[in-house]
Formats: sequence, structure tokens, C-alpha cells
Amino acid sequence: MSKTSASKAASKVAEPTLSSTDTIVQALTRGIIEHRLIPGEKLKEQRIADQFGVSRTLVRQALYQLSQKHLIRIEQSRGAFVCAPSSREAKEVFAVRMMLESAMAEALIDGLNATKIKSLREHLKAEADAVQSTDAANRVELLGDFHVLIAELIGNDVLAQSLQDLISRCSLITLLYQSDRAAVHSHDEHVALVEAIVNKDKRLAVQLMNAHLGSVIDGLDLKG
Repeated sequence: MSKTSASKAASKVAEPTLSSTDTIVQALTRGIIEHRLIPGEKLKEQRIADQFGVSRTLVRQALYQLSQKHLIRIEQSRGAFVCAPSSREAKEVFAVRMMLESAMAEALIDGLNATKIKSLREHLKAEADAVQSTDAANRVELLGDFHVLIAELIGNDVLAQSLQDLISRCSLITLLYQSDRAAVHSHDEHVALVEAIVNKDKRLAVQLMNAHLGSVIDGLDLKG
């Protein structure tokens, strides 16, 4: 990635006429998740400002938001850099997800209806197509979105946003360390989990959710 810069990566994910702080955050987040901005890479404020046609003040606001999501780190007098997730961080993030998402599975069952089942099955179809393609970034995004979808179907916007932030961190970790085989396995586990939810088997759904998140972290090539 010798020619990569924050501005070049951002140009691939945002229209040049868009200039809000949220747009910059979304564009850089996607650039990080899609591995066009690599761990350790410096994000240069002026280049980003020029790309989006905004002031460096707006860029700093966007970078601060990304630091709050733990996608970048800001070092005093040095600037902003894409985070390089550690194995310890990965394990801790997945531990938090296990606690949240086992409860989410139960809550979804309590409010399950035909419309929600349809949404789950449609997402599984999109996943199945993605794991057969060579688009690793799209595959990782869809596998993560499955979990956000559960939160959205529960109807808790705060939970959905919190989970999205966690999954953004996981997506960077997963894209760096997950194999194609592990991705296919994740999809198969999503299928089994949806069947347990549709059958309103809370005990099995919780068991499958915990096993699934455990297998995801086990499928990453992490050291330490």
C-alpha cells in the first residue's frame, strides 16, 4: 500500500461534494474496515480537508469521533493513526459482545413476528452470496451487520449504535485475521442461530450465540 494516503482512500468511499463531519467519519470508517487505510497509517488532516473541501477543524472533529470508536489513535504532537488491534483487545471486545448479544437473542425472541423473520432470512441470503465472492470487505461487513440487525429488530437504537461501534472494531480485527473458511463457518452459524430464534428456543439461541462469537475469535490468527 505504498501509494495509499488518507485522502486517496477516502476518495474511493465518498463523493467529493459531501462535506459534513459525519460523512468524513463514515468514509474513513469504511476505508479502515475495507483495509484501504492500514493499521499504523497516519491520517493527514490537510489532505483529508482538501479531499472533502472542508476546514481542518471539521477534520479534527471527525478524527476525534473515530478515536472515540477506537478505530484511530491520536498522539499528541504526532497526529492521528489507524489503530492496530491487539489480541488482548480482540478478546476483550468479543467478551463484551458475548454478554450483550446473548441477551439480545432472548429479547428478539420475545418480540418475534413474521416481518422480523423475513428480515433475518433476507440478510442470510445476502451473506450466502457474499461468502462465495472474492469481496472480503463486503463479506466482513455483512457478517457484522447480522448482529446489528438483531439489535435493530429489537427496536433499541442505543443498543444498535453501541453494537455498531463494537463491530467496527471487530471488523478491522476480522478483516486482518479471518480466513475465508472461517467466514463461511460464521455464516453457517448465523443460519443455525436464526433457526433457533424462529423456533423460539431461547436456551439454544443463547448457546449458539455464545458458541458463535467464541468460534469467531478462535478462528482469528491472533498471537498472545
